[in-house]
Amino acid sequence: MRVWNLKDVFGEWEASGLAKKGDEYSAPFRESCRTSPTLCVEVDAANGLIWSGHKDGKIRSWKMDQPTTTNSAGDAGRVSPIREGLSWQAHNRSPVLSMVITSYGEIWSGSEGGVIKAWPCDSIKKALSFTFEERHVAGVLIERSFVDLRSQAMTNGVWNLPTTDVKFMASDNCKSKVWTVTSLSFALWDSRTRDLLKVFGIDGQVENRVDITSSQDPSLEDEMKTKIGSSSKKEKSQGSVGFFQRSRTALLGAAGVVRRVASKGPFGDDNRRTEAITTSMDGMVWTGCTNGSLVQWDGNGNRLQEVLHHFSSVQCICTHGPRLWVGYASGNIQVIDLDGNLIGEWVAHSSPVIKMAVGGSYMFTLAQHGGIRGWNIRSPGPFDDLLRIELAKKDQSYTKFENLKILAGTWNVGQERASPESLMSWLGTAASEVGLVVVGLQEVEMGAGFLAMSAAKESVGIEGSANGQWWLDTIGNTLDERTSFQRIGSRQLAGLLIAAWARKDLQSHIGDVDAAAVPCGFGRTIGNKGAVGLRMRVYGRIICFVNCHFAAHLEAVSRRNADFDHVYRTMAFSRSTTGQSAAAIYIFFTGALTSVQLHRSVNAPMIQPDDGRTDLSEADMVVFLGDFNYRLHSISYDEARDMVSQRCFDWLREKDQLRAEMKAGKVFQGMREGQIKFPPTYKFERHQVGLAGYDSSEKKRIPAWCDRILYRDSRSISLAECSLQCPVVAAISLYEACMDVTDSDHKPVRCIFSVEIAHRDELIRRQEYGRIITTNEKIRSLLEESRAVPETIVSTNNIILQNQDASILRITNKCEKYKAVFQIICEGQATLREDGNTSDLSSRCSFGFPLWLEVYPAGGIIKPGQTIEVSVYHDDFYTKEEYVDGVAQNWWCEDNRDKVVVLLVHITGTGSTDSKAHKVSVCHSSLRTECGDRKVLKRRSQSSHLHRSDIGDFGSSSTGVPNISNTRRP
Repeated sequence: MRVWNLKDVFGEWEASGLAKKGDEYSAPFRESCRTSPTLCVEVDAANGLIWSGHKDGKIRSWKMDQPTTTNSAGDAGRVSPIREGLSWQAHNRSPVLSMVITSYGEIWSGSEGGVIKAWPCDSIKKALSFTFEERHVAGVLIERSFVDLRSQAMTNGVWNLPTTDVKFMASDNCKSKVWTVTSLSFALWDSRTRDLLKVFGIDGQVENRVDITSSQDPSLEDEMKTKIGSSSKKEKSQGSVGFFQRSRTALLGAAGVVRRVASKGPFGDDNRRTEAITTSMDGMVWTGCTNGSLVQWDGNGNRLQEVLHHFSSVQCICTHGPRLWVGYASGNIQVIDLDGNLIGEWVAHSSPVIKMAVGGSYMFTLAQHGGIRGWNIRSPGPFDDLLRIELAKKDQSYTKFENLKILAGTWNVGQERASPESLMSWLGTAASEVGLVVVGLQEVEMGAGFLAMSAAKESVGIEGSANGQWWLDTIGNTLDERTSFQRIGSRQLAGLLIAAWARKDLQSHIGDVDAAAVPCGFGRTIGNKGAVGLRMRVYGRIICFVNCHFAAHLEAVSRRNADFDHVYRTMAFSRSTTGQSAAAIYIFFTGALTSVQLHRSVNAPMIQPDDGRTDLSEADMVVFLGDFNYRLHSISYDEARDMVSQRCFDWLREKDQLRAEMKAGKVFQGMREGQIKFPPTYKFERHQVGLAGYDSSEKKRIPAWCDRILYRDSRSISLAECSLQCPVVAAISLYEACMDVTDSDHKPVRCIFSVEIAHRDELIRRQEYGRIITTNEKIRSLLEESRAVPETIVSTNNIILQNQDASILRITNKCEKYKAVFQIICEGQATLREDGNTSDLSSRCSFGFPLWLEVYPAGGIIKPGQTIEVSVYHDDFYTKEEYVDGVAQNWWCEDNRDKVVVLLVHITGTGSTDSKAHKVSVCHSSLRTECGDRKVLKRRSQSSHLHRSDIGDFGSSSTGVPNISNTRRP
C-alpha cells in the first residue's frame, strides 16, 4: 500500500527527501508494512481509515493520519512504514476480490465462487473501540460477526446467485442499493435490509438461477490434440517429401482448430464480460465491457442503453459531476456525458488504465506499469488550450537531451546453436560501449510439427519454446546479464525471436516494454515467415524494433514487398499509443517507468487507429532488422564471387534488389541504411572459414545481403536537429557482418546507433505549470469561475419524525448558469436523554445512515433553477442481535429511544471538488413499546409533513445545527 501527499503537487518534491533515489519524477510517497497483494481498497472518511482487501483473504485497515517518523537509515529508508490497524480473516483460502461500504455503513466483500459477506456496522464500531494492543481480540470479534449473504439468497435449497467470482461491487448510495458483479451477471441488493432484489444478465434479462462455468468445450480440445498429433505422425512417415507439400494441410488444419477453441473462450459472450462499474451522480449505473462498450442501467437494474466509442476493453470508469471518465486497455481515456455522448478522448498512458480517482481538482489515473498521472477535471475545454500555449512558450526551460548508444544485431541461425566464441565475436565486444542491446534471430526452430504446435500455442496465448529460452539464456550470459545488463523484454513467434537487454544504469529510464507478432506464412497464419516486435519508451520516447523473416527465393521480390507492407500495417502492440491529440493537460506522473515484459491477451482485439495510422508509424524511431531475403539480381554466381573477392561492394550494391525496391518507393519507405562495407552474408557452408565458404553445392546460390538493419528516426529532413518537435535523431557509427562466425549458413550482422533524445524534464515542467495557473490572469479567471459552488437553498434545518413518518426536504439550485451536484450523508447519530441533552454524535463507516432512517434520493444533479425533493423517512428496523460464524442468534428491534441524526447536504459544482455543506437535524420521537418477534413491516403512505424551523441558504458552509433540545416532543 502506498499513499501520496498531493498538497503541493508543483513544489520541490525532491527537497523533502521522500522521493526514492533515481526516481526524480515521482511525488513523495509513504509505504505500508509488507502485506499480501492488495486487490481492492475503500475510503472510510468517518473513521479516518482506508480499508483494503487482500489476496490472502484478509481485510485490513490503515489510519489516514498516521504521523510521519524517520529513522537514521537515510534516503527512502528514512520514512517508517505505515502500521496496519484492525484486520481479520474475511475469507478462508480465497482472496478478497471486491469490497464496498454501503450507504448504511456496512462493509461487504466478495470472493471466489460467488461468496458475498456483510460485516455489520455495530461489529465494526465495537472492534474499532479496542486499543492497538487489543487488535487481535478485536479481529476475532469482527471475524465471527459476518453475515453470509448467500444464505439469504437461497430458495428451496438452491442459490439464486451466480457461483462465479464476485469481481466488482458498487454502492448506489442514491437509492441505497448494492450491485455485485460477476463476469456475465449482476445481483442487486437492498443495502438496508440485505435482501436480494434480482439477478440479471448482461443483456438485462432477469435470471431465476445462474450457473456459469468457465470450462472449455472438451470436444474442441480433443480435436486440437488429434489434429496436431496426426500432423506429427504424417511428417515422420513422409520422409523426404518437400516441406511445403507435407506440412501445409496439417498446419492449416491445426491452426483452424485452435482458432475455434480460442474463439469460444470460457464464455459464449466472452467479449461482453463486465470489467468495470460505477454509479453516476444522476443515479444511473454504468458498466464497461471487454469489447469496449458502455452500458447504462437505472437504479433498479433496468438496461437503458449501450454505447460504443472505442474498441479496446474498458478497464475502469469514474464519475465526477455530469461526466464519466473511462479508462481503456489501450491506454486511452475518454470523457462522456451522462447521456453517453463522447466529449473528448486522448492517449493517457502507453499501458492499460486500470484505476481512476478524483483528488483535488484532478482525475488521477493509474496505469498497469505503475505510473500515475493527474488530469484536470475540467478537461477537455478552453482551459487546456490556454495552458498548452503557455507551456509551449517555456519549452526551452524544461527540455533535456540524452545520448544513447544502441547495439542491434540480426542472425539467421539455421536451427543451430552458436558457440560462446561466436556470440562473443558478434555481441560481446560491441556491447561494452552501448546502453541497449536488441537481438533478432531467425530460424531458431523449424519443422512442420514445431510450426503446428507454435500456431496452437499462439492461439491460446502461450509463447516461446525451449530452444528459444536457450538462446535468451546464452545471450544473457554473453552480455553478463547478472551484473551489467538486464533483459527487459522478448517475443517468439515460431522460429522468430527478438529480445532486448538494457544496461542497469539505463533501466530506470526504459519502460512500457510491449511485444507483438505478425505471421506472414501460409495465408498470413503461420509464423515460418513474419515478424516479431518490441516497443519501449526510452527517456519518454517510443522506439520500436522489428525482427523480420520475409519470403525466400530470387524471384519473390513482390512477395517480400507484400510481407513488409503487411507487417508495417498490422503489427499492433497490446496498448495503442495512437489516438486524438491529448485534450487534457496532465500535471505529473509518478514512478520511474519500469522495465516489464507484458504478455498479450489471446482475447485482446487488434486495434487499429481510426485515422489509419499504425503503431509503427507513431513511433519516434523504428529499427527493422532480420533476414529480409532480398537477393542480387542480373548477376551470375561466378560474377558475384569475383566481385566479392575483389571487394567491389559499390558495384554489387547496384544489383541489390532491396536498394532498387527502396529507390522505387515500393518498400521500407522513408527508411535509411548504413553504408554496406562487408561481403554478402548468404549463403555459406557451415564451419568453413573465409569467403571460400560460399555455397559450392549444385544449386550455387548467388551470394546476397539477405541480413540487413534499417531505421527511421524523427527527422523529416536529414539536417534537422534534435528538439522536442524532432525528439529522436540517430546516426550509425558501426555497420558490419561478423565474417569469422561459421555456425550458420548466414553471417550475423550488427549495427551500433548513436541516438540523441530530447525529452521534457517533468519536474521543471510541473513547476512551470504551477506558476502559469497561479499567475496567468485569464487562466485564473477561468479557474475561479469553474470552482464556484452554485448558490443553493435547502428548505429546512430541522425535521421531526414520528414512527413511519416521512418528511420532504427541498433543495433548490438558484444559479441560472451551472448545475449543482448534491450528496446527503449522515454526520452522526445521538440519543436524546430525559434531561433534554444529547449524547455525543456517533457515526457509521463512511458516514452511513442509521438503519431506521431512509433518505431518497440521497444524491443527484440539480439543473439551474430546478428544485429537487428528498424524502426523509423513518421505519422501525429489526435486525439480528449477534452473529456467530454467520449464524443468527436472535432478533431484536433497534433502539426505540428518541434519536437525532445530523445530515450533511454537500453541494459541489461541476468543474471542481470545492463544496459547501448544510446541516439538517432529524429528530425521531417515538412511543415506548416493547419489541416482540420479528414481523413484516408495511410502509404507511408517505405523508408530507414538513416541519420547518427556517429556510437554509447556502451562502456559507458553516450553517450550524440548531438547539436539538428545542425539537424534542413534549
